[in-house]
Amino acid sequence: MALNPKLVEMLESVRASGSPAYHQCTPQQARELIAASAMALGEGPVVHEVVQIEVPVRWGNISANLYRSGPTDNGLIVYLHGGGWCLGTMSDFDALARLLCQQSQCAVLLLDYRLAPEHPYPCGLEDALDGIKWAYQERNSLAGAEVPLMVAGDSSGGNLAAIAVNELNQLIPIAKQLLVYPVTDCNFETESYNQFSSGYFLFKQDMKWFFQHYAPATDWADERISPLRSKKLQGLPSTWVAVADHDVLHDDGVKYARALKANGVDVDLHVYPGMTHGFIRMANVIDVAHQAVCDMGQAARETCQRNLGDNA
Repeated sequence: MALNPKLVEMLESVRASGSPAYHQCTPQQARELIAASAMALGEGPVVHEVVQIEVPVRWGNISANLYRSGPTDNGLIVYLHGGGWCLGTMSDFDALARLLCQQSQCAVLLLDYRLAPEHPYPCGLEDALDGIKWAYQERNSLAGAEVPLMVAGDSSGGNLAAIAVNELNQLIPIAKQLLVYPVTDCNFETESYNQFSSGYFLFKQDMKWFFQHYAPATDWADERISPLRSKKLQGLPSTWVAVADHDVLHDDGVKYARALKANGVDVDLHVYPGMTHGFIRMANVIDVAHQAVCDMGQAARETCQRNLGDNA
């Protein structure tokens, strides 16, 4: 399908501004780009409560924003934001977290995990693992009841979410994983990498730049960075996957969904037409993006309803 007209307009505006691609920036310059985009995309809806809290991890504490849909939430979603393991703050993903909280009727815990290159692999993954385990233990105080725990993330955050779920699945009950255009492999020669290598919001060279800042190349094929290569995909929780059809990471998401399904996992794959990488943050300006967050929220709500029925 042709690129959404609003995205065409946005890309033309970026080109006219002379804004560099991520791989042409320092990490700090790239962080400023994503912060500027968050301001341009607007605010999220009002929710019942937003509280900044400290989450204990193995080395100390990380910050997190807790979004509440009401005095008691139907579930708890730990959300890991995207940004190539190098970029992104809670402020940059505040609007998305608010909308997901509203649509899912779940508490959303947005973790401010450590970023590369200052804190390279496995720092961000360790924070994700520790944050998810803590959230499960504290879900009564975080969501108002011992509700189902779900793990979600987009792009590199989807990567951390998938890997964390793989590692924690036998330790704590995870009701669902919600993955938005996740990074699942270090193969930069897939059909989508080559077809959409430049001219969109995420270039092939950007992904190489992110990988290079995150970890040594000798580690890229490890299943803790490329979960598509994991031999332990059986028995994972029900999975919702969203991909954009004009995205270098399209094939990463589709291949991971297929691998999970081949291993007996219940998978719901959504391909959003006319979209590029990063569209999930554009709910205020693109109806398809808004619908995608609503779909993710509905998947979470249905998971909570099934859990309630199972425990009745």
